[in-house]
Amino acid sequence: MNPVFWENFAIYFLFIWSLFCKGIALWKAAQFKQRNWYVVILVLNTVGILEIVYLFRYAKKRLTFNEMKTWKEYFVRKVPDSKN
Repeated sequence: MNPVFWENFAIYFLFIWSLFCKGIALWKAAQFKQRNWYVVILVLNTVGILEIVYLFRYAKKRLTFNEMKTWKEYFVRKVPDSKN
């Protein structure tokens, strides 16, 4: 495949990943009124690394894998089987 395709794919993937992690981390920091973390996460762009560290280590209510599994159930809905 074309190397330009993979470069663009990587850039888009990192952008979406960073946006997703930043959104969750900002939501949690605002929810628990952790103003300092909110400002740091908002200003620094670390491609999701700082956000993940915050969510799994420093948030007042740490993010768990079980909570992430419930997100999957919420966002991914099973399509009914049409076999009868």
